[in-house]
Amino acid sequence: MNDPLLARFHAVIPAGGTGTRLWPLSRAAAPKFLHDLTGSGSTLIRATYDRLSPLAGERVMVVTGQAHGPAVRSQLPEISDLDLVLEAEPKDSAAAIGLAAAILFRRDPDTIMGSFAADQVIGPVEVFQEAVVEAVHAAAAGRIVTIGIHPTYPSTGFGYIRCGADLGVDGAPHAMHVIEFVEKPDEQVAKDYVESGEYLWNAGMFVAPVSLMLQHLRANEPELAAGVERIAAAWDTPERDAVAAEVWPSLPKIAIDYAVAEPAAAAGDVAVIPGHFTWDDVGDFAALGRLNPAADASGMTVIGDSARVYVDGASGIVVSDTRRVIALIGIEDVVIVDTPDALLVTTKDHAQQVKGAVEALKAHGETDVL
Repeated sequence: MNDPLLARFHAVIPAGGTGTRLWPLSRAAAPKFLHDLTGSGSTLIRATYDRLSPLAGERVMVVTGQAHGPAVRSQLPEISDLDLVLEAEPKDSAAAIGLAAAILFRRDPDTIMGSFAADQVIGPVEVFQEAVVEAVHAAAAGRIVTIGIHPTYPSTGFGYIRCGADLGVDGAPHAMHVIEFVEKPDEQVAKDYVESGEYLWNAGMFVAPVSLMLQHLRANEPELAAGVERIAAAWDTPERDAVAAEVWPSLPKIAIDYAVAEPAAAAGDVAVIPGHFTWDDVGDFAALGRLNPAADASGMTVIGDSARVYVDGASGIVVSDTRRVIALIGIEDVVIVDTPDALLVTTKDHAQQVKGAVEALKAHGETDVL
């Protein structure tokens, strides 16, 4: 794209979390962003990079865990070592995004960063890119900008953004003031939000001048800001590893929403661009079923190159990583995930509860399957 403002744009891809609601497919050693969950031939992180590179060129940074470094390097060979930020331990999104902002600020204080999670499914790509360009223009006008998703149903699994007046920003005709971010609602509140037309889903996408991002981080989380800025000062030097090893473990754990987005919205510094594209964070196996509709009239979605599934009067989703034959007879909306060392059987309605099973297994010391 030829927009001159994009020369200031640097994309950041936080690739964290283990996707516990997608266990046993997603594990600590192989989280969901390293998998192709849509049958597209691309893993989620590869697809995220491919959406952003036409806007950012080679200006893409990935923040992920040390254990995932080799896999990320393999899937994204374009990323330089200086733009691959490896966390010694998970510290939530404020540390990851804050460190990226601090590194980019030291390299060029005029940078506009855009943070986009590695595990989201988005389309059409061109419509997403148009929204990002608007977000860059709104950010250049001095705002932290989020891209909100038009809700298609009253979800209780997503946070929401309450939209205010149009901002009239050149290059961002759809930019609106953000009144507030609101937590995941109950079902009736979610229905009210959707019917009002004033709310968008919070997809956790943030575009902002790095200077403004750090300003709000310093104001609200001074200890965290001081830590990431200390690491950033050493990042492009031989002292990087030693300083990161010393400082990173002491950083507080907090989400970027609480550390920056919510207080910045209260200060009137946040704008939103409505996203008119489809979006899914593949949060559970029900989402995986939505993204991979049944290939035939059986009503069963089957994922896995070697899957051997027999269906008679059954529907749902089967994910198979084995050669075991799976026969399903007279059972509706089932979820079966078959791996060599773990088997999950549930229903789409209970897909969100898989996280609880993972927590119970961890509590009982069954960490070899996590």
